[in-house]
Amino acid sequence: MISRSNHTLISLYNCPLLPLSHHMTKSLYKTARVLLSLSHTSHRVKYPKIGGTHFQAAQTVDTLREKMGAINLSKSVLLFFFVVLSAVYRSSSATGVEANQTVSLVVNASEASAKYIPKTLFGVFFEEINHAGAGGLWAELVNNRGFEAGGPNTPSNIAPWSVIGNESSLIISTERSSRFDRNKIALRMDVLCDHEGSNTCPPGGVGIYNPGFWGMNIEQGKTYKLVLYARSLGPINVSVSLTGSTGSTLATANIVDSDVSNWTKIELTLQAKGTDANSRLQLTTTRKGVVWFDQVSLMPTDTYKGHGFRKDLFEMVKNLKPGFIRFPGGCFVEGEWLRNAFRWKETVGPWEERPGHFGDVWHYWTDDGLGHFEFLQLAEDLEAEPIWVFNNGVSHNDEVDTSSIQPFVQEALDGIEFARGDAKSKWGSIRAAMGHPEPFDLKYVAVGNEDCGKKYYLGNYLEFYSAIQHEYPDIKLISNCDGSSRPLDHPAHIYDYHIYSSADNVFAAAQKFDRVSRTGPKAFVSEYAVHGSDAGTGSLLAALAEAGFLIGLEKNCDAVEMASYAPLFVNTNDRTWNPDAIVFDSSQMYGTPSYWMQHFFKESNGATLLNATLQSNPSNSLIASAISWKDTDNKNHLKIKVVNFGSSSVALQLSIQGLEVNSLQSFGSKKIELTSADVMDENSFQVPNKVVPVSSELDDVGEEMDVVLSPHSFTSIDLLINSNNVGLVGPASYVDKSSYYKDIKMY
Repeated sequence: MISRSNHTLISLYNCPLLPLSHHMTKSLYKTARVLLSLSHTSHRVKYPKIGGTHFQAAQTVDTLREKMGAINLSKSVLLFFFVVLSAVYRSSSATGVEANQTVSLVVNASEASAKYIPKTLFGVFFEEINHAGAGGLWAELVNNRGFEAGGPNTPSNIAPWSVIGNESSLIISTERSSRFDRNKIALRMDVLCDHEGSNTCPPGGVGIYNPGFWGMNIEQGKTYKLVLYARSLGPINVSVSLTGSTGSTLATANIVDSDVSNWTKIELTLQAKGTDANSRLQLTTTRKGVVWFDQVSLMPTDTYKGHGFRKDLFEMVKNLKPGFIRFPGGCFVEGEWLRNAFRWKETVGPWEERPGHFGDVWHYWTDDGLGHFEFLQLAEDLEAEPIWVFNNGVSHNDEVDTSSIQPFVQEALDGIEFARGDAKSKWGSIRAAMGHPEPFDLKYVAVGNEDCGKKYYLGNYLEFYSAIQHEYPDIKLISNCDGSSRPLDHPAHIYDYHIYSSADNVFAAAQKFDRVSRTGPKAFVSEYAVHGSDAGTGSLLAALAEAGFLIGLEKNCDAVEMASYAPLFVNTNDRTWNPDAIVFDSSQMYGTPSYWMQHFFKESNGATLLNATLQSNPSNSLIASAISWKDTDNKNHLKIKVVNFGSSSVALQLSIQGLEVNSLQSFGSKKIELTSADVMDENSFQVPNKVVPVSSELDDVGEEMDVVLSPHSFTSIDLLINSNNVGLVGPASYVDKSSYYKDIKMY
């Protein structure tokens, strides 16, 4: 029973805020507790929870009166203390947000409750979709560089190449006269005008131009390497220029040669004297005659390590610290028809000799400069495990009977040899000739994409499984069939699982793997995303649902091996699929909320999962996890992640157990939050940082803390631990935390 006076005091707990510290709160509470005990007889009162600790008034009045004498306390003094006290409690989170409900989160940081998280749990999936590679990550500026996009027959369409001049001055056509056997189309330019005489060429000359992929981004001071092949029956004088959108010349050079009767490789370096994100490459002349061009390439010289990757887009991916990269698709691997599927052998060797192909699922041509070798190099540059997805004789519309699948099996074996074989082996020697004599570390392959249930998939799969396990017993094979609902009926190391759905469904799927078997194949959630109206082109709502889903995967890391968002990239000029993680055009890029959400998980790979239990979560709108990890300085960290998927703020009472006393450090501890005013808010080129993580210092760090979670938010409590007494199991996880805070400090 609580006395009337106590009831009055506890009611005052709802008074407005006053700016007092957490430590002052406890001091005032203790003082008020003693004063209260002097004014009543033998009542044991349990007071509201402050900072995770209950203070109980257990002093009897008789004992206190014997020690202190009879003291009469006025109600006004008690009111003063409790008005101040109630104010402090409400302000302890320093957020200014009034919480609508209170939830407790207990984290057990001892090793007894810990589980090792695979180093591969969170990674990325690259598919050639939305011009992610061609006109994106692959830095080639010329679109249709070999004039092959119009098909193998002539005459053919040379788009997006266009003509400079009219029919009285030149005629443009295509011929099957290339020096390269696998891509026979070359461009023929019959120049009818001349630098003198009755039919004089215009002052700028006549010729052709290429606008790249919705404009070439040319930047002042930077250099660009031009490579092209040319031939002519006589001497040539061709002007090469980079021209801005207003007609200004940003860079120029001349090709003058008296003898190019045979195909001749010409290389030039152009230095830009101006900047224009919508530039184009021009090849012009004022000399009468016939000139043939083929394989025209323009690359910036500042690609990542000279490996051909557009540096800004590469860094966006690198900053996620992916544990793996799955490539090159997706449906891109399958094709609508097998004749248009990605075939790795057509994508290796000198770039000039690659025939390219039309990706009929996503409806555009690729020169395949970004090929099998480049994907393996990309994985190495990202320090991520490569996961190669190969075609298993199945497309969207046709299939190879299992009785005829052996050539496809051999193609897969050859592709593995290309990656892993000795430099003297048949396919390993081609890799070595391309500049990588050491093998790539390929340990995972996926047999097809979303093909389970197709007529010949299982039969074909078993042929691939048997052959690869025989030749490469250490390689882990990934089946397309979902093993989360029922056991697989065939051998596999990992099974694939995809989810594209509404925000509510994706958030609810956090429990998908709670009850799956912990023996047998583990799950690879290789494609996940909120899709449809909830997602827009990348909303906060989508990111929060996905964050909740990933926390569920993290908590089930003994059943889930890997997970990756899809798609990774979109060129804003080709939004075939929405949403995506990274949006770009020729000169700029930004991350969607789903991209920034993934930053919260980049310390998880190889870390230790701790037991984190939410109590009193009536709406099931919260989900939380906790990990411990070590940085490159060998310092211990505790990271607690909580998604509030609801529309009300939450007072989170956080209790951390299993640590040494006073082992948490305020310095270096942070709260990071992803939220916005409207749950459908998105980022854009105009406002790229509208929805990004915001970092703030934690002023009052302890084993018991109160944190207010904003409505529709993803919050991370990052704590620095001055102790080795924290759960760390499995291989040590050394994570460089500096780039994480560098990424978000501007916000």
